[in-house]
Order: sequence, then C-alpha cells, then structure tokens
Amino acid sequence: MELVEHLLAQIVSWSILLFEFIGVGILIWTGLKGFRCYIKGNPETKLILAKGMATGLEFKLGSEILRTVVVREWFEVGFVAGIIAIRAFLAILIRWEIWQEEKKEMCEQKK
Repeated sequence: MELVEHLLAQIVSWSILLFEFIGVGILIWTGLKGFRCYIKGNPETKLILAKGMATGLEFKLGSEILRTVVVREWFEVGFVAGIIAIRAFLAILIRWEIWQEEKKEMCEQKK
C-alpha cells in the first residue's frame, strides 16, 4: 500500500509541475502575442489577452486542485483552498471581462 501511495504522490507531483509549466507558458505566450497585437494597433488586443490569461489561469487552478491530493495537514488544506478561491475568482472576473468585450464587439458590428 505504501508503494501505491508513493507512486500516486510522484504522479501528482509531476502533474502539478507540468500544469504549472503549461499555465506559465500560456501566460508568457499570450503576453508576447498581446504585445505584438498592441504594437500593430489590433482592436482585439484586450480580448486576446483576456482569453489567454483565462486559459493559463485554468491550468494553474488545475495544478492547485491536484495539490489537494497530497496535502497532509489542515493548515496546508486551508492554504491551498485560499489559493484556489483567489484563482477561481480571477478566472471568473476574466471570463466576465471577455463576455463584456464580446458583447461590445457585437454591438459595434451591428452599427
């Protein structure tokens, strides 16, 4: 049974690292892409940045959820829950911003 627990802990640890890496990579790529769009004067720059940030945050949120599998003490559970709550709030806020931008674009297209 200890071998299974150790194997699970290793898989979760590597998965957390992978999800964190993917999330950071998406955020960096989106930042560079957004900067390029800003330089070119693309009116969709804000929307491109918001969608990329939301995607990157969701990978980072996934890593925090996986982290709950390996926590052992209540303090750690509270700490991870706080991080999850903050990241979930940010993701909702960014999704709301995307919705507002898309709604604004649709209104401008109708004119």
